[in-house]
Amino acid sequence: GTALRLLFKMLASCFKVGDPHPGQPYKGGTFCAFLPDNREGQKTAMLLKKAFEHGLTFQIKSCNGEERVTWGLIPHKTSWDGGKARNGYPDTQYLREVCAVL
Repeated sequence: GTALRLLFKMLASCFKVGDPHPGQPYKGGTFCAFLPDNREGQKTAMLLKKAFEHGLTFQIKSCNGEERVTWGLIPHKTSWDGGKARNGYPDTQYLREVCAVL
C-alpha cells in the first residue's frame, strides 16, 4: 500500500522561562513518521497534527550530557516496514492504539 509520510523538523533553541533549565540550549532534529494512506490513516494524521500544535508530540531529554528533542509519549511509526518490533508496519493494532492515546 501507499504511505503518508509525516516530517517534523525541530530546530535547536534554548529553554524558556518556566522550562526545566531556562536559558540552556537544546539540540533539535529531523523526525519522520508513517501512516497508511487510507481513511483511518488520514484521520489519525489530523489527530497527530492537533497533538503537535498543542506541544504534545515531542519532549526534551538529556542524552549523553546534552539536552535534545525526542519523541514524546504519543507512539509514532518511524519505519514503513519491519513490523511492530522495528517500530514499523505491519502492526494491525497501531491505529487503534494511537487513536486511544490521542
